[in-house]
Amino acid sequence: MTDHDLSALRERAEDGDENALDELVQLAVELGDMDELRRLADGESSDATDELIQLAGELGDMQELRRLAEGGSSDAVDQLIELATERDDLDELRRLADLGNITAAEQLAELTAD
Repeated sequence: MTDHDLSALRERAEDGDENALDELVQLAVELGDMDELRRLADGESSDATDELIQLAGELGDMQELRRLAEGGSSDAVDQLIELATERDDLDELRRLADLGNITAAEQLAELTAD
């Protein structure tokens, strides 16, 4: 896809063309383009947000997951807890538990009980 084609696709998406938006999201996923997914997610695309959470989880990008969680994404919080648990990251689980997340508190209790 040329830069011109990409610009045209973005313009169509910005004008409300859902097919163009879907195509942009899929293209960003295929390319692993977190910047494009972030831009689309920030533009209120729930599909882009979902894909960004998945990609950030796969890449172990705690910072991106925190950003999304702080923006209100419960899926990002879940992914963050899962990743923190896999890494035995007690500080992250404690931070989330201190914010009132029961799942993080349970995971923290489980990891510290051993």
